[in-house]
Amino acid sequence: MNQKSNRGFYRKFFSVYVALVLQNVVTLSVNLADNIMLGAYSEVALSGAAAVNQIQFVFQQLIMALGDGLVILSSQYWGKRQTEPMKKLGAQAMQAALAVALCLFVLVSVLPHGILSLFTSDEPIIREGMKYLGIIRFTYLFFAMTQILLAVLRSVETVKVAFYLSVVTFFINCGINFILIYGRFEAPELGAEGAAIGTLTARIAEFVILLVYIFKKGKNLHLHLESFLKTDRTLSMDYLKITAPMFAVNGLWGLNTALQTVVLGHMTPAAIAANSVASTIFLMVKSMAVGAASAASIVIGKAIGEGRLEIVKQYAKKMQKMFVVIGLVSGIVLFFIRIPILELYELTPATKEMANTFLLLLSVIIVGMSYQMPTNNGIIRGGGGLLPECRSAL
Repeated sequence: MNQKSNRGFYRKFFSVYVALVLQNVVTLSVNLADNIMLGAYSEVALSGAAAVNQIQFVFQQLIMALGDGLVILSSQYWGKRQTEPMKKLGAQAMQAALAVALCLFVLVSVLPHGILSLFTSDEPIIREGMKYLGIIRFTYLFFAMTQILLAVLRSVETVKVAFYLSVVTFFINCGINFILIYGRFEAPELGAEGAAIGTLTARIAEFVILLVYIFKKGKNLHLHLESFLKTDRTLSMDYLKITAPMFAVNGLWGLNTALQTVVLGHMTPAAIAANSVASTIFLMVKSMAVGAASAASIVIGKAIGEGRLEIVKQYAKKMQKMFVVIGLVSGIVLFFIRIPILELYELTPATKEMANTFLLLLSVIIVGMSYQMPTNNGIIRGGGGLLPECRSAL
């Protein structure tokens, strides 16, 4: 790869990578703000919301798999500048995401106490969690639609809008949280319910703004409402073959993470709060690896779609070296920011100490994860789902 190609590769990768990392950081800052505000209000309220957020985490992993499968295939069609198949793939992904969201909504509506009792046997925490869940469940449909629409935009290398959207969502959520959690400006003091209302309002605003942008400003795909009603049997089968394994793996990863809270929640109520705090900080730093995986998938997929198969291996080698550096930087960052961020929380000393221990362990874990995850989810997945016309060229 000559010097000009090198510059082109780095420019292409980092233009996508930086925007995706910033978007993830701002999005997770909403969760951080929720945690800090709820922790200051009541550790029980924080633990209740944290238990509910484990359900949300599993759901997010499933929706991410549907979005990633869409990006893998659509980015290859984008490399060939074929937009009609991309619309049909988007419709398939949207229908699948709405089905998952609807199933979860029904499940938590019918069995709220039973599901939360899996995470803790502490009744005050379960009661706070049920208040939070009663409102937050309405975010599932909006979240699913938003994530698939953002995946459609990522497929055509439109990523900056996601960052701006996250900034708007952050300020809406934090503003409503400040007012309703503590009862400021003569508003009712709602605690966990106030945090849920803030999140729901932000999710609705996020979806509406994105919808307006796509239908009015999105020039690459010219999407309309009817675009999400058309599917194609062949494309649906291609999408299923690529996405089904990812859906299963992400689902198992989400359940594994949730089960950690199940174990901790039955040890001590403080463990749920500590795990929630540590997980939120960890996920913010992990954004560097998540962004790398998404950027790699887009770059590899587009190169394959353009028929530049000879350069894919060179891209893969360069990115693997970058992932090692990202892992080391992530570990160092997590190690040094843990104390300053924990100081923002008004938690008991025992809870803070437990969260600090979790973060020390995670600062080591994230080094290897930051190489493994982008390599698997970005390079391997991005290059593994070849279109028929690309396979025939090999």
